[in-house]
Amino acid sequence: MARSSHPRSVPSDPWRGFVAGFLLAALLLGAAAIAVVAVLDPYGLRAAPGRAPGPLMDANQRFLYPQIARGGAFDAAVFGTSTARLIDPDALDRAFGLRFANLAVNAATPFEQTAMARLFLREAARAGGARGALFALDSTWCEPDADRRRATARPFPAWLYEEAAPFAVLRQVNWQSLAIAGRVLLHRLGRLPERIRGDGYAVFTPPESHYDAARASRHIHSGGSPLEEAVSEAPVEGREESADPAMPALDWLDGLLARMPASALRLVAFMPVHAAAQGTAGTERGRREAACKARVAEIGRARGATVVDFRIPSPVTTRDENYWDALHYRLPVAGRIVTGLAAARASGHDDADGFYRVLTRP
Repeated sequence: MARSSHPRSVPSDPWRGFVAGFLLAALLLGAAAIAVVAVLDPYGLRAAPGRAPGPLMDANQRFLYPQIARGGAFDAAVFGTSTARLIDPDALDRAFGLRFANLAVNAATPFEQTAMARLFLREAARAGGARGALFALDSTWCEPDADRRRATARPFPAWLYEEAAPFAVLRQVNWQSLAIAGRVLLHRLGRLPERIRGDGYAVFTPPESHYDAARASRHIHSGGSPLEEAVSEAPVEGREESADPAMPALDWLDGLLARMPASALRLVAFMPVHAAAQGTAGTERGRREAACKARVAEIGRARGATVVDFRIPSPVTTRDENYWDALHYRLPVAGRIVTGLAAARASGHDDADGFYRVLTRP
């Protein structure tokens, strides 16, 4: 059989050049991206005592707050969810003579709050130990599956909370980090303000001038919230609640309090959500909340903590005009919380106006 006279086709030199050029460009762009993120350090991987973190520019506090903990500028911190975010660290500083950061994270699970607190306590130990902490509790700390429901729909970068994060620079190289690095650059050029104050504090609620009492009342009484699991408020009939219901997250709270230096200020407070979001007597949720508060009081007593309960029907929590919705109070209430914590710590007595009860005091 005669051989074909057509020569075998081979890639042309221009095609080879295009492929080589494309690969080289991709390599150079990848290296440039890594360099930009490493230099601008959008998540403060290099933050340490004596090396302040950069500006806080991301919207996800789970990525932002580890650098505050690593920076070493604060000897006390607030841990919680959005129900504690309006507590101003400056007010806590004046009340207790410490340097507070507010590390409360929107919709954070107890697991995420614990990870934040462990990071802060570990980093503070390098400088002699934390001098204080406020653990602001919601009903999620009382849930039976808190050890399984550890995350939310929001990304949680566990590697940012590790003591040693191998290849951390590479792990943070993505489109999000590049975008935040760009915001950091714009801030340093004076073109963009810092998103969150350097101590973690931000007013996330609308301006007080925009408050609409009728709209707030509708939100309060319509039910539903991203921070509270929907639990039936119907009275419990025909069955008994366990005398010792499972609340695994409280073991984490006990461990955090145990890790603090003996002389440190330990504050634990149930946040003042509206009475409509509280468990009422004779309901499954009400019984669980009561058991949870009793157990937290025991933990506080054993660990030398002041435990304050704002999560009660009170002249504050029963008034719709104090709230934006069933969970989020207005700014003046945040100031009253700080005043109440200081008074509870000093006197050990319940509030004369009924705003809070002192469950235990060292």
